[in-house]
Order: sequence, then structure tokens, then C-alpha cells
Amino acid sequence: MTKLADGEWHRLHPATPLLKGGIAFIAILGVIIANLRERIVEFFFPAFVCPDEFCDWEQDPMSRLLEQNLILVLLGVAVVLVLIIAGFWLSWRMHTFRVTDEVVEVRSGILFRTHRKARLDRVQGVNINRPFLARLVGAAKLEITGAGAEANMELAYLSSANADGLRSEVLRRASGIREQAAVARAVADGELPPEVLAPAAVEGENHAGLSDFARQRLAELTAPELDPNLAPPESVVKMDAGRLVGSTALSSSMIFLVVAIVVAVVLGFTTDISFGVVFAIVPMVLGIGTYLVSRVLKSLRYTIAATPDGVRVGYGLLSTANETLPPGRIHGVQVTQELLWRPFDWWTVQVNLASQMSVSQAANGAQQNTTVLPVGSREDVIRVLELVLPEVVDGDSRERVLAAFGRPTPEDDFTTSPRRAAVFRWFSWRRNGFRVTPEAVLLRKGAIWRTLSIVPTARIQSVAAHQGPIARAMGLAEGRIHTVQGPLVAAVGALDVRDVERLFRDASSEAVGAISRDRTHRWRAV
Repeated sequence: MTKLADGEWHRLHPATPLLKGGIAFIAILGVIIANLRERIVEFFFPAFVCPDEFCDWEQDPMSRLLEQNLILVLLGVAVVLVLIIAGFWLSWRMHTFRVTDEVVEVRSGILFRTHRKARLDRVQGVNINRPFLARLVGAAKLEITGAGAEANMELAYLSSANADGLRSEVLRRASGIREQAAVARAVADGELPPEVLAPAAVEGENHAGLSDFARQRLAELTAPELDPNLAPPESVVKMDAGRLVGSTALSSSMIFLVVAIVVAVVLGFTTDISFGVVFAIVPMVLGIGTYLVSRVLKSLRYTIAATPDGVRVGYGLLSTANETLPPGRIHGVQVTQELLWRPFDWWTVQVNLASQMSVSQAANGAQQNTTVLPVGSREDVIRVLELVLPEVVDGDSRERVLAAFGRPTPEDDFTTSPRRAAVFRWFSWRRNGFRVTPEAVLLRKGAIWRTLSIVPTARIQSVAAHQGPIARAMGLAEGRIHTVQGPLVAAVGALDVRDVERLFRDASSEAVGAISRDRTHRWRAV
């Protein structure tokens, strides 16, 4: 329970200006490092001295500032940082929010005021992010995601306890259960003690000492990402560190990084444009390397488990995050396999969600997390699918879905491309195909890079058939299942025209029936 959902206006965590100002400081530091990358390379690698034709230090503005006006530069940077933090403090004072039984409202802005509302019955998910600096002061970022790019509401930052409590309360109200009814049921079932029905104590009556604050921060840093009170203590998938590192080393990004480094080294010692090539490739190498390292660190504490309010996915080692995906909010699932993962039978699982990043989030470099399984075996994939699509992958269909990953067989009921389609699908025409069930449409393609796409029929937005001039001459066409934007593009081509017509007809018919039966938007309603 939390007092932040009492319908009154509240402010964010008092440390919000400092945390956001710290992010601005890191951004400024990044700009400085980017402008001094040649000097940094020379410092760590003295052999790579930038020649005068590429690095004219006398005309370089940063060098002249550092050599002649160092004190003024430092004072200017300090003033800018103070102004930024002061601006964030004023923004914090003007930023308030409230949660009622029906909507979430946020008021913000200093010069240009905004007032936004989001209906709770349109909530697509509630995510909690805990950046490392925020974790040190016991703060967290809560994001309530809705359908559409501008439907998300971000509360950065709240205390960790308030973020967890508000997330539970928003999901409870979004599911169609009022607060008192939910608490009464939990007490009757023995899940909560009767004392929770008593009036809540006023926050701030007890002030923890410095030692208590330190112990609480340490407990939060070492606590499991999934709360045992809200989810099973064991994740359904165990993320093996060796598998995670090995899959990253065998990924396409790592191969590209190695090739770029080899090319840079070879050109650096064999051509006259050596240093220009090296300094041009360094930012790219740093970017890809940072992405690969963050991918490993992000997935080391990966957990996934079922909760009463949906699937909860946790990840992150230093900066942690967890997302709760309510039932029915997943519009499509894509299971893919890298080329070099084939000998180990490793796969990754991504999903399409109705929520999208807002324009401001994209401008700030935010990335929407759509990966619910970074890497896992075929059995791990099935366990994840049983959580995110329980109506599709149940006991009866488990083996049939599992067989869809392997080589095509007559028993898997997939309609595949005809032999003449080998002109377009040289290696995969036997595997390229689809299957329509009352619960989902399954699309399978690729023999070298394998992909299995699953779109629940209740989430189909439309169905289309496409045919170009060459495909028309060969009696072939492409079928597409339209869903929300995401990593999954549900399309399969090089099919017989009659098969595409059947896909169009069957998928449309099953979608109408599934949508009329769907009740997942009120998954806990009485």
C-alpha cells in the first residue's frame, strides 16, 4: 500500500534535481571526452601520435582553451552545471502528480505548463528502473506505459518503496479491482495480515539514522530483482553467465567489432592514411564495445516470473530495471537464432508491445526494452512462451510449438512455399510457411537465420496480401499480419497464391472470434 495513490497531488523524490543534474554532468563530460579523443588515444597509446595534417593543435579550440584559459573554462563549466541543477530543482517544484481510481495525472513545466491524463484501463505495463546513482539514495524511476508514443507517463524519481507500492496499486486498479476490495480479499485469503486494514501511519513520523539508511541501501543493492512477495522466488529461466558471455562473443555485433578492429590495425600500419582511419573508427569501436558490455551487465541478473498482474521481467547488475507486462498487452512474439548460435541451440525472444517511447524519451536516448529472453535454450524459450502467451502455448500445444523450431516435417501442420519459390528462398523454401490456429498465427522462415513469429489472434489489427509483378508471374504472393510497431514484422513471402488467400481468410475469421472472446483487459475483475 502507498499513500501516493490517495487522489491527492504529490511531488517526486527530493533527490530528483541532483539525480537529473548528475545525468547532465555526465552528458557534458561525454562531450568533452569526445572533443579530446585524439589526446586520450595518444595518452594511452603513445605510438599513435596524431600527425599535423589531421590534428592541427594550434588551431584546435579545445587545446587553446586548455592552454590559455584553463581557470575560466573550469569556472564556466561549474556555472553551467549549477544553472542546470537549479533548473532541475525548479522543475521538481513545479512537477506534481496524482493517482485516482480512474486516471493518472501529471502536471509539469516551468514556462510552458502541461497537464496530462492517462486512463488506468488503458495501461499497457508499469516499469521500474533503478539507475545505479539512484539506487545509492534509495530512488527509482516509475514509468506507466500506455498505447501510443505519447501515452507514457514517467515519474522520475520516487523512493524505492513508493515506486513498488505505486506500481502494485496502479496494476491493481487497472485490472478492475478497487483498493478496499483487493485488500479485503488478500486478508481473507491469508496473503496479508489483518493489520493492513488499519489506517496507514503518516509518513515521516520515524526518521531512520545514518546507519539504518546505509543498511537499507545495502539491502536494496543486494536484493533479488523480483520481490519474493510478488513473484515466485525462482525465475523460470536461469541465466548462465558462460552462456551469456559466449552468446555475446558469437553475436553479429561482436563479429562486426572484431572485423572493424582488424581493418583499423591493418590500415594503420600499411597505408598513409593510417591515423585518419584509426581516429575515425575509434568512436564506432567504443560505441559497439559499450553496447556489448552493457548487454552482458544488463542480463547477468535476468529474471522472469509470473505474478497475479502479469509477467514480470527483471534485469541489470548496476542499474536495474523490472517491467510488469499485464495479460493481453503482448501483441506479438519473435523467436530468433543467430548464425553462430546454431551448434548450441541458443535463441532469443523479443515482443511487440502496444506502448511506445515518447518523442522526449527518444530525444534523450532512451531505448524501449522488447527482449524478454536475451539468450536461452529451446526449453527456456518454451518456458518463456508459456508465461507470455499461456493461451497459445499450453500443455496440448507445447510439443507442436517446440517442433516449429526445428526442421520442417509433415506433422507440424505448416503450409510451406512450393518448390518453384526456391528462386526467392534458396535454402529456406521448405521451412518458409505459416500455421493458423484459433489462438495464434505462427509464421516460420529462414534456414540460416531462423525466425519464428507468433501473433495472438486477439491482437491482430489487420491482414494483408501483397504480390509484385515477378511473384504474380510465378503464382506467388506474400501474407502480412499487421500488429503494433516493434521488432516483430509478421510477414511471410514466396507462398502460393491460394495459400495466401487461405491465410487471409482464416486469420481474419479467427481474429474476429478471438477479439469477441478476449477479456484480458480486466484480468482480475470480479
